[in-house]
Amino acid sequence: MRYRAPDLTLDTRFEAELVIEKSQFIAWLCHAPTPEAFESLLKAARSAHPSASHHCSAFIAGPPGEQTHIGFSDDGEPGGTAGRPMYQALSGSGLGEIGCVVIRYFGGTKLGTGGLARAYAQSVNKALETLPTREIVERTSYRVKVDFAQEAQARAYFDEQSAPITGADYDGQGVTLTVAWPTDEPADFTVLESRLKSALDIQRVKT
Repeated sequence: MRYRAPDLTLDTRFEAELVIEKSQFIAWLCHAPTPEAFESLLKAARSAHPSASHHCSAFIAGPPGEQTHIGFSDDGEPGGTAGRPMYQALSGSGLGEIGCVVIRYFGGTKLGTGGLARAYAQSVNKALETLPTREIVERTSYRVKVDFAQEAQARAYFDEQSAPITGADYDGQGVTLTVAWPTDEPADFTVLESRLKSALDIQRVKT
């Protein structure tokens, strides 16, 4: 499976700001491959803006369509006016592994439930407009054993297949390469065996 996610390190965030009826809405986005990564963003938002009226939030800690590791919170706003619209904005973006906190400073004018829902969604969408993203490729690991003399050819083949080598173990009989193969491509090693003119010892790594 391939999808896009925020192109951010786990210790950085992307920020956008919106002012509606004198209320300030500050949206923070982060790369959230796990719920714990999102919780770090929420903790940082509360620490940086302790006097804010609300710290509303939403996250999808997985690929688009993830149903288990998700969440949203209104943080004291009327039910359904903040967290859910924020989550819907994240979901509608088609991105995965993403978390968001919208920090609100109340400006003195009540927006009503409909106005609040629009404001929180707009805040997230404004940040999403310019958020840098990168492609995430889900992979399955395989261990492929080759002779020393075959290593260079094997590495070249896996590079052609955009299957990065994540490990190499050497012993007296050769080298065992750990290869991260894209899950949306068939793991067919027959071409490599043909090039090397020998059968390969291949094992799928159990996770």
